[in-house]
Amino acid sequence: MSSQKNTNILQEIMSSGINLDAQVNILFEIANNILDKGAVQARTVRFKLQKYVKSKNAYERLYGLNKIVSEGKGLSAIPSDENVHEALEDTYGWISEELARKYIQNNIESKVEEALTKRQEKYVDEMRLNIINKQKGPENAKTLKKYAKLEVLDARTPNKNIMSLLRPADFDEVIGQERAIKSLISKMSSPYPQHIILYGPPGVGKTSAARIALEAAKKLKFTPFDENSKFVEVDGTTMRWDPREITNPLLGSVHDPIYQGSKKDLAEMGVPEPKPGLVTDAHGGVLFIDEIGELDEILQNKILKVLEDKRVEFSSSYYDPDDQNIPKYIKYLFENGAPADFVLIGATTRSPGDINPALRSRCTEVYFEPLSAVDIRKIVKNAAKKLEVTLQKGVDELIATYTIEGRKAVNILADAYGYALYNYKDEMPKKLKITLKDVEEVLSIGRFTPYERLENLDKSEIGQVYGLGVSGFLGSTLEIEATVFEAKKKGTGTIRFNDTAGSMAKDSVFNAASVIRRVTDKDIKDYDIHVNVVGGGNIDGPSAGTAITICIISALLERPIRGDVAITGEISLRGKVKPVGGIFEKVYGARRKGIKLVLVPKDNEKEIPNGLTDIEVRTISTIEEVMDIVLEK
Repeated sequence: MSSQKNTNILQEIMSSGINLDAQVNILFEIANNILDKGAVQARTVRFKLQKYVKSKNAYERLYGLNKIVSEGKGLSAIPSDENVHEALEDTYGWISEELARKYIQNNIESKVEEALTKRQEKYVDEMRLNIINKQKGPENAKTLKKYAKLEVLDARTPNKNIMSLLRPADFDEVIGQERAIKSLISKMSSPYPQHIILYGPPGVGKTSAARIALEAAKKLKFTPFDENSKFVEVDGTTMRWDPREITNPLLGSVHDPIYQGSKKDLAEMGVPEPKPGLVTDAHGGVLFIDEIGELDEILQNKILKVLEDKRVEFSSSYYDPDDQNIPKYIKYLFENGAPADFVLIGATTRSPGDINPALRSRCTEVYFEPLSAVDIRKIVKNAAKKLEVTLQKGVDELIATYTIEGRKAVNILADAYGYALYNYKDEMPKKLKITLKDVEEVLSIGRFTPYERLENLDKSEIGQVYGLGVSGFLGSTLEIEATVFEAKKKGTGTIRFNDTAGSMAKDSVFNAASVIRRVTDKDIKDYDIHVNVVGGGNIDGPSAGTAITICIISALLERPIRGDVAITGEISLRGKVKPVGGIFEKVYGARRKGIKLVLVPKDNEKEIPNGLTDIEVRTISTIEEVMDIVLEK
């Protein structure tokens, strides 16, 4: 419909006596023609006018139409019988403005066509751009349509992320990390906060604890943090150093006018443009680098320089300090650099030895502890409260059997929540209940396997004992078994040991031979001995030596070993129990299995975790002490 036709119809409506409903309907049709339906819909959503536009009440529809055509500037209230005429007049006025705008747009387009016929073909694009810029601005029908579409999309209510809902909001919700949290907050709550590296297994709350620690530190007057202090989070695995220095989102980079595409106005003048990075965004707050151990080594070295200088320097061969065309902010960045005074908090699942020594030397270290089954159950129950659901008895225990990660436990519960909702469909109860069947279905679909298969540890067995292993920050139990037969001929006995256990574990078996002969007065050369690590686990190191030795002794003497005990320690040729690593993690691994007693070398006594209530840890120095404790009469 042409602008002139719309104008004629508008004049006829104003002079006619047709009823209000009909007038409003016609005005809506005109508005749709002028603005196009996409723009009308966008404005309807933007100004929340849906209920007025869809109303059967003509006054309400008139109010909605007025707000649409005036872009929210028109009527302040729904018109009444007394002022409906004034409301119509106001709406006519706004529609007339839109018509005028449409007329001008059409006029511009005709001028463009006229200019095109007079100019040579090579000037077509230039002339169109000049006319548009002078009379119309940067917008056209396509750009306005895309803008309207974006407005409609942006007006929609975004989906809620369930993981954001279940993320810990305070320290009480970071389960099982009381000591780590105290250490973390003590390093942040100071006039001179320290850079920190957080160590620990995945999914135990390192990122959440760091975010909450900053919020807690903001509330203290003596810290350098305030309401404007940001928590800038980045993943070290995604940060890579570009040797061309074209882009560096972490530290910042310079966009040169020729090769790296600075802004058009700057490129035309030959002015390079510095782009500050995330370290500047974090100025005055915290830069959190998750998986900092995976950060590119060159970037690690570069960030060390930033930590020292508390600024980022920029340089470019295109920068001329005497150029009068250079904006002040660019001159400031080149001459003074960008501020980057922040607290660095890095999180990693790697061991300290794998982290850059120079970076470690500038940071204090906090160790997050592995989660026990009790901790996982607490996390599941806390997440259930946030979801406002009830759990069938045993759901938390079932989930705790399949994971030691708090994040994964919450994911399993969230999946079971969605599964339960789907089953109810339109008949959703007031209080949703997640059942064992829901969780079992999720575990089956996800092909989860139990992290530890809990067994009856109350019974004692001959030639069977639990050793302890560690990988990274996670400890685990290793079931070791031995069987002994008299050799067909004395002195011809053999020792068999599964190859997958590792060479150092085999050495432990041969070390055990000397010890066994001394404590049992039996020569193992007279026996065929088979030692097996159940499941084919690899024992990296000599720490299973004591467990292997007592296992063979049990089989030789036919004396049962307590089923609820686990042992770690290297065995010497003289029967001494030597210190090993990973005591902290190994004790937590034993807790997961349900072990009641852990035996560790005397020299590792200071490494035993404090505050243990559900497991006993004893120290041992010799194989004789081990025999007295674990072998039954």
